[in-house]
Formats: sequence, C-alpha cells, structure tokens
Amino acid sequence: MAATVYLIPSLLHEEGMRSIPSYITGIVKQCSVLFVENERTTRRFLKKLDKEIVIDNYEWFTMSGPLEGPGMPQINEWFRKKIKEEKTIGIISEAGCPGIADPGQQLVAIAQELNIEVKPLVGPNSILLALMASGMNGQQFRFAGYLPIKNPERNNAIKELESESAKKNCTQIFIETPYRNNQLMEALLLTCQPLTKVCIAVDLTGPTEFIKTKTVGEWRKSKPDIHKRPAIFLLQGIS
Repeated sequence: MAATVYLIPSLLHEEGMRSIPSYITGIVKQCSVLFVENERTTRRFLKKLDKEIVIDNYEWFTMSGPLEGPGMPQINEWFRKKIKEEKTIGIISEAGCPGIADPGQQLVAIAQELNIEVKPLVGPNSILLALMASGMNGQQFRFAGYLPIKNPERNNAIKELESESAKKNCTQIFIETPYRNNQLMEALLLTCQPLTKVCIAVDLTGPTEFIKTKTVGEWRKSKPDIHKRPAIFLLQGIS
C-alpha cells in the first residue's frame, strides 16, 4: 500500500478535549510513524485520547523550530524515507491544526510533491474559531502571524494592517507570544483609530475562554489582563 499522511489536530487548551472529534483516536491507532512539533506534549495528548494507546509502538520524529531551522533538512529526509517505506504517517503540531503556522507545512508540501495522499482531519483551529466568534468580515481575511517585537517596526506594522483592513474591508488576524500579550494590546490601543475594531480571543476551547470584540475607544476604558494566556488578535479598520 502507498503511504498516507494524516494531519492530526491537537489541543489548543489542555482542558479542551471536547474539541477533538472521537474518530481521531482510530486514525492515530492506524499510524505507525509520527512527526510532531513537541514529543512530550504529544505523548500526553495521545494518552488523553486513549490510555490504551502504546506510545512506544510509534516511530517518533520531532520537527525542530522554524521551517528554515537547522534540524528541518534532516527531518525532511526522514519524512521522504518513511514515505518510500509506505508508512502510515501522522503529523501533529503543538497546538491546533498541522500546516497552519507550524513546521508541519513543509512536510505536507513534500507529500504533495511526491503525489502522496494527504488527509486533513477536523479539529480546533484558533484562527477560524476566533474569526467565527468575532463578528468581523469572514469573507476577506488575512493571517499576519507574529508582528515585530520592537518599535517603531511594531507600530508601523499595526498602522499598515489597520490601513489595509480599512481599504479592503478585510479582517487582520495575528498572534503574539503569551508573555508579550499585554504589550501588544497596549500598542494596539496607542496606535489604532478609536473606531477600529479589535477582537481578543483567549484560552480558546478551555473553561476560561474569553472572546470579545470592541472598538479601540471602548477597550481603552477597560483594558484586559491577558498576560501569559494563549491569545489571538483580530483587527478591522473603518474606512
């Protein structure tokens, strides 16, 4: 049989198992090889799926860091090798869906190049969940990833996103390392126009989930403390 590559969703929040469809367990059991972003957290996740899963029965390969990171060429070669061996392969990213803002995308590109069947599986995706709940434009949107950390680059990036959003009537979506959430929020409130809308989606799928859309002017009156909480930000400018 030819190799098959499954894109297996994982947790956005450690208490968010309800967001993982039940059929995922059966797919995981079909796999013999796993390419993962973090082996330790993936092992915990598999045990949450089913305590009967024998973790050590899998071949484990860890995707190291960014797509251009020093470990990825070797991982790419191992991936090609397992495809040639006609293995059933699972790709699991650190949070959410493989291939979306994570190094799994590079492996999927290789599978497509080799004409291997790729099966994406349903699961939680913070970008789509936040967009769905924001009330912002879901017809036109852009994921900008991480914004620059330092100024003036960060403030300039925010202004550009706001301007493009207003001109094209599109939603801008971006993220930040959790311990810098409050700094990014402060930059948004200082830089954006009062009527620009900002949505903050925090702890998605968890018991402390918080999703609110307000204008910048409204947020300035009551800034939330989202320090060290997984968050995603959405912005829609007003023309």
